[in-house]
Amino acid sequence: MDIERTQKRRIRPDTLSAILMVGPVTLVMVLLVAIPLIYVAAMSFCSIDEFYNVTSDLTMDNYVRLMDADYMRIYARSLFIAFVTTILCILIGYPFSYIIARTKSRRKKVLYMLVIIPFWTNSLIRIYGWRSFLGTNGWLNSLIIALHITDGPIDMLYRNGTTILGMVYCLIPFMILPLYTAIEKLDASLLEASYDLGAHPARTFLEVILPLTSGGIFSGSLMVFIPCLGYFFVSDILGGGNSDMIGNLIERQFQSGNNWPLGAALSIVLILLTLILVKIYQRLGGDMDALGV
Repeated sequence: MDIERTQKRRIRPDTLSAILMVGPVTLVMVLLVAIPLIYVAAMSFCSIDEFYNVTSDLTMDNYVRLMDADYMRIYARSLFIAFVTTILCILIGYPFSYIIARTKSRRKKVLYMLVIIPFWTNSLIRIYGWRSFLGTNGWLNSLIIALHITDGPIDMLYRNGTTILGMVYCLIPFMILPLYTAIEKLDASLLEASYDLGAHPARTFLEVILPLTSGGIFSGSLMVFIPCLGYFFVSDILGGGNSDMIGNLIERQFQSGNNWPLGAALSIVLILLTLILVKIYQRLGGDMDALGV
């Protein structure tokens, strides 16, 4: 009996300290994550009346409407833009990440800061800067006209390509950081062994470096692909309604469309897509810490 009492006395302080440490975080997660998600999920099954007021009449019509042909075209465009953005971020970010990871001089800090600095300024302001730069009266058109390349300004805005440019500009740091972490962990002795065995640099990259850094590529792809679907302000500002994405649909339903249940249904679908992609990443042996999960 004395031993059991002693064990209980030891357990109580440990349990109390654990509650004090985990309790506030759990409370915040419940209030700011779980409850809002439940609210959105419940609203996705609600209806609206003739005055666009949300009613408690449960229905599946919101999810049925998501299969509309116009919406399907927007889904396809969203996936295309997100895919192209991800590929471009890999092609641009991988060499830059490799240079940062393999640089031993003071330049490494400078290069790393070039990746971090964009986070100091709001993305919305930077995208408006691109709009001014690419506009018909912008600096780029002024330079082209001054060099007599064209007789008049070129309309560069409100295209899918311009939207992809803005997405790459906003999201490429999320590709570079996981790649940098993966490349920095490379064992230099493996690269030396590859060179000693007569492998060419290209073969060393394809058969040694690329497989060992595939986790960074996949985690970076998720961190680019998923937000790209929801960055509605980029397609709004640079696409001008000609390159609507899933995020634009959601934003429009909650604003001008005034159809909150349909917007909630779209949000739930986007959340499910995110969970599926994260689950695939986890199944492939990905490190969840690399995603901040």
